[in-house]
Amino acid sequence: MRRYLLGRLLLAVPLLLALATLLFMLVELAPGDPADLLISPGMTNEVREQVRTNLGLDEPAPVRYLRWIAAAATGDLGFSHSRGVSVRVALAQSLPNTLLLTGVSLVLAFALGVGVGIVQAVRQSSWIDSVLNLFVLTFYSLPSFWLGVILILVFSYGAQSVWEWPIHFPASGATSVGYDLMGPGERIVDRVRHLILPVGTLVLVMGAGVARYARSALLEVIREDYVRAARARGLGRARVLFRHALPNALLPLITVFGLYLPVLFSGAVFVETVFAWPGMGRLMVDAVASRDFPLVLGGSLVFAVLVVVGNLVADLLYAWADPRVRYG
Repeated sequence: MRRYLLGRLLLAVPLLLALATLLFMLVELAPGDPADLLISPGMTNEVREQVRTNLGLDEPAPVRYLRWIAAAATGDLGFSHSRGVSVRVALAQSLPNTLLLTGVSLVLAFALGVGVGIVQAVRQSSWIDSVLNLFVLTFYSLPSFWLGVILILVFSYGAQSVWEWPIHFPASGATSVGYDLMGPGERIVDRVRHLILPVGTLVLVMGAGVARYARSALLEVIREDYVRAARARGLGRARVLFRHALPNALLPLITVFGLYLPVLFSGAVFVETVFAWPGMGRLMVDAVASRDFPLVLGGSLVFAVLVVVGNLVADLLYAWADPRVRYG
């Protein structure tokens, strides 16, 4: 296991280098000049050149690339002119909110998806399976940003202003005004209320996809001979399902876990923008709008690292889910 883990970590280095190179090339090919937003019409040519020099734009692209790679290897991702702080500080302020949103969404999406998939597999071809399949396909087809807007209209604006429901949820932000003055219990409740709509958006979309894979995997497993043999020995239906069938259906779901990480982070960009969630997704959108290329590069690189680490975790989970898998 140690040799395999060390080998994967060594392979991650050229992978991240290739991703960083591709990101730099894409940013260089993007239209617009970052200095344009900092240069006013009344500036002299000397001031204009000084602005470009301060941003490091007076050097050729290959030189800037090598300097950025060398600095990124030491943890220095540059300076964010739109935020007025270093890129590392800007990301450190937003990353915890993104990890909270995506972490909770991932756990709940797999819990919901596996639960729905189990019900569909056990009740195959019944009316319950048909109804759940309708909901699964509907939410699986919906764009996350559109679903987020609908949830805001129904459970925030409509619940508060139109129907005057006793329970409604905040439509934006991670905390309410006066959060710092709240007690510990009130802070937890306030954070949970702000999480419900953005997390619900991601969970419904992702959970629908997980449910499809879970249903398909379980239907294949429950037809295997060892499952039939367990039933023939008189074991209960629930014990056969959770003791024999479900553990063997986890491998395809672990693959889905690895594949869903990029989808989760990309979906979080839209959801964070819709709900004004102060995470890395919204930070990246603002950075693109302000042509803050160091922040765009730094944030994209952090997303790439998270995806690589997540896929490594998914590979290691194979050994836990299937005792036959051994890494030399």
